[in-house]
Amino acid sequence: MMKYQTKKLLFSLAIVIATPMAYAQLGFMQSTHMHSIPTLPKAPVVQSWMNSEVGDAWAAGYKGQGTTITFVDDFKSNSVYSGNVNGTVKLLQHGMWTSDMAKLVAPSAAINTQDLSNLNAVQLARGGLNTINLSYAIYANSGYTANQINWSAREQSIINYANNGSAVISKAAGNDYGVAVGSTNSSGKIDYLNSALMNSKSAIFVGALDKNGTTASKANIASYSNVAGADTAVQNKFLVVGVTGGNDSNNKLYGTSFAAPIISGYSAILGSKFTTADATKISNQLLSTARTDTIANYNASTYGKGEASIARALAPVSIR
Repeated sequence: MMKYQTKKLLFSLAIVIATPMAYAQLGFMQSTHMHSIPTLPKAPVVQSWMNSEVGDAWAAGYKGQGTTITFVDDFKSNSVYSGNVNGTVKLLQHGMWTSDMAKLVAPSAAINTQDLSNLNAVQLARGGLNTINLSYAIYANSGYTANQINWSAREQSIINYANNGSAVISKAAGNDYGVAVGSTNSSGKIDYLNSALMNSKSAIFVGALDKNGTTASKANIASYSNVAGADTAVQNKFLVVGVTGGNDSNNKLYGTSFAAPIISGYSAILGSKFTTADATKISNQLLSTARTDTIANYNASTYGKGEASIARALAPVSIR
């Protein structure tokens, strides 16, 4: 069994543990704890980087209330990014940005955090929909299967939640210019957490578009984003959303790290309407209602199911 969590094997296998997936202005990398999220406006505001459908969801009364989003990310290190997601330029750790973005999308959702330094099992909230945001990767040299890895209690709990449908898992697809599951990055390493989540009930891989697409102004895959690839099993669990940081001088945050929390926010919004739906139903609803008409030259091997649409996902009276 290959262990990725020990220092010895870290060096012998050249493994990068829990590497956050983002690009930013500056460089960048938890104990389960409630972390102080930056103060947000009392009245939610649709930010320039959001799809306008978010405002429509709020107007209908769905803001994530009664749901919980848990972020496994960097909240403690000295590595910070410069960004601006709600009108104020700040220097924050990677996890502060991802959690802040989701809280802006789903302002009534509860936010829990677990720092990457803590390998203990992720704890789910009792009652309401649980969503777990994973804007990081577990890289190791190619040649293993996901079953050969001796996962820490943290990753094993996440994999279990995805397999049994206990939580929606929003997983950043990666910034390796390749395929989300099974392909190697420039260092010849594979994200084995992606591989472990591939056949689960409630995981979603999230790629990035260069903007929020419309039928009049269609979006393209972001230059850095991993794609779904030829495997239909991956295509059926793959969504894309606009990440405008690369083009928006007021944001500066881009990478699939910042695509995943948008889907986490959408998951919470859906959970605040469909309060009896389990995580599998919520994830399937997001996947089955994705748009292809807002994407230039849509094909499933690049875009999976297409661009997530919170408006379409919310449309039915009930889901099953």
